[in-house]
Amino acid sequence: MLDEQSTMIAATVTKFVDRELIPLENEVLKAKASGEGHRGLNATQTEHLRKVSKDLGLWGLDAPVELGGYDLPAVTMAAVNEEMGRSAVSFTPPPDSPNLRMLQAVGTEAQKERYLKPYIEGRMTSAIGISEPGAGGDPAGMKTKAVLEGNEWVINGRKIWISAAKTADFIIVMARVGDGQRRGGITSFIVDQGSPGFIIEHEIPMIGGGKTYEIVFDNCRIPADSVLGQVGQGYAPMQLRLQTRRLEMGPTAIGMARRALDMLCEHAKQRETFGVKLADRQAIQWWIADIATRIHACRLMVQDAAEKVDRGEDVRLEASMIKVSATELAYDACDHAMQTLGALGMTTELPLNTLWQRARLMRMYEGPSEVHRQSIARRVLGH
Repeated sequence: MLDEQSTMIAATVTKFVDRELIPLENEVLKAKASGEGHRGLNATQTEHLRKVSKDLGLWGLDAPVELGGYDLPAVTMAAVNEEMGRSAVSFTPPPDSPNLRMLQAVGTEAQKERYLKPYIEGRMTSAIGISEPGAGGDPAGMKTKAVLEGNEWVINGRKIWISAAKTADFIIVMARVGDGQRRGGITSFIVDQGSPGFIIEHEIPMIGGGKTYEIVFDNCRIPADSVLGQVGQGYAPMQLRLQTRRLEMGPTAIGMARRALDMLCEHAKQRETFGVKLADRQAIQWWIADIATRIHACRLMVQDAAEKVDRGEDVRLEASMIKVSATELAYDACDHAMQTLGALGMTTELPLNTLWQRARLMRMYEGPSEVHRQSIARRVLGH
């Protein structure tokens, strides 16, 4: 159950989505189709959404109170993220929770003052560099290395699939220090945009209109105090960051599934084929029943995990379960809705196509479904 403050904030988010994001969809989808703007949002639209969301008090929802945030519990953030997921407009009030959690957990006081505070206030943005060509996010295959030379760290290697790399003010980069294997020596570093030897080599267009980047670190030099956490102990905070994103993706995907189901039902109740409403056809009814049931089940999973997070419990197993179940739910819901709408469902004029592409991406990033299923099985088996 949400307390009074959390209930009010969740209601405010619902109004923000209904009054600001959803009405923007037609304009944004047209812009995306023409190739204008990042993910369809232009600078004016982005600035408007930032101003409105800030005026509504939607910035820093889960940030610490002492730095100007609300420090809302995970159960409240789940409700917030579910509502935000309903819109095809890609917008999130600052800060981005996963990197916030990482900075909050292991950042020094100086790092919090320099990066965390302006990050919460929306004056800085960030990115994360984990995956590498040929290795993905597998720690055993991580080849990017960092060597301490005097009062500087020198980083050499490559990272790939980095969203926001071009616009981020700083990037949290995972690199190996020493000759450790697998998790050994993995260290987190804060690399400022424009650091010597930091090269954005390749822009990669992705489905859904977004872009990711391949980054080269060619003798990239950063100050010695750029280590985030302890040398050789970057794996645990990295996992905290990944867990936060996976738990965030769950309710977001539920919101996407809700929107798809709403569109499916609205069309099915109006559309007739051979004298019968689609809503009266068993095949459509079964789709509706299955999606509605899975939405309910996923929401209960998310609420359970959020309550455990608020109690300080380990939810790595639950995070994997939620990541698989919710993202596949969103994909199936969008797919069934598109099928129900027929040719109309294939157009890019409706938000369904954008939600469907987003759901497909979500099944891959932060660990593909197959890897999470393997992790779940190992934990259940006790391996």
